[in-house]
Amino acid sequence: MSLLAIIGGSGFTRMPELRIERREVVRTPYGEPSAPLTFGRFDDHDVVFLPRHGAGHRLPPHRINYRANIWALKSIGAQRVVGMAAVGGVTLGPQTICIPDQIIDYTWGRDHTFFDGEDGNVNHVDVTEPYCNALREALVRAAAGAGLEPATRGTYGATQGPRLETAAEVRRLERDGCDIVGMTAMPEAALATESGLCYATCSVVVNWAAGKGAGPITMEEIDRNLAIGMDKAREILKHIES
Repeated sequence: MSLLAIIGGSGFTRMPELRIERREVVRTPYGEPSAPLTFGRFDDHDVVFLPRHGAGHRLPPHRINYRANIWALKSIGAQRVVGMAAVGGVTLGPQTICIPDQIIDYTWGRDHTFFDGEDGNVNHVDVTEPYCNALREALVRAAAGAGLEPATRGTYGATQGPRLETAAEVRRLERDGCDIVGMTAMPEAALATESGLCYATCSVVVNWAAGKGAGPITMEEIDRNLAIGMDKAREILKHIES
């Protein structure tokens, strides 16, 4: 039975159903991960859980140590990694679950590779498919098992944050072919690919992106949709194949 890693995003900083067995502080060549790794049982799965934004959601997207997080998960033997994400909807409405298959990276200034040349090792990794199709398909099957109908494809536009986007930026994202917009898909997905991890994202649309809804974006709307969406996401994780 393979160890499943779950990286929790906004609204997913803890897993109430997780039967915790131990926590482990992992030291990495890239500094500290966002938090200690939590090992336990989630439904019938052996899992390790890492809150992407740290305890208490203290790390904004551009300050997350993505390299340390991915290195830590690889070092403890995780083989599959599901990144949970709360996103805005460009073509998909609130409460939709999306299992994206592509990413456009609009971020800048992040430590985005393990192959930065400092150790003399430069490698150009193919990210034609930025997500692991086997894990994506497992998530789609798990959603069906939970009685849910997610969007089984979509392009995630990764923006810098932590501010939300302008309406003009969202129009650009739509012209570029993005279906959802978030702030953490990159460099997380690329680093996972460099590490040889099977990585996929389970995204919860918590609001229409700027200019797509009927009015301004409010935290009340986000929190309401996040609670419903994360309940759906946990059901998907319960049904994923070991």
